[in-house]
Amino acid sequence: MADRQFSKEVIGKTVVSRSGKRFGEVGDIIFETKSGELINVVLKNPTPYAEKLELEKAKTGELLIPFSAVLATGDYLLISEEDLV
Repeated sequence: MADRQFSKEVIGKTVVSRSGKRFGEVGDIIFETKSGELINVVLKNPTPYAEKLELEKAKTGELLIPFSAVLATGDYLLISEEDLV
């Protein structure tokens, strides 16, 4: 992810794995305010597949994907399912 993108360009993108499984859409991004480190992607409209996984949840109940699982952004937000565990 060498190219910088503003969060507003990522929010709303569909989240998919390398195998093509849909997880939902990017609803928000959680980051550390002091360092700017990206921590989690908040899923909006999670798919039934994503809801079956034991993903971490925000206090408000939304599913979270660790940003370390993000492989690339483009038309989609591509994640590595192996890095979710």
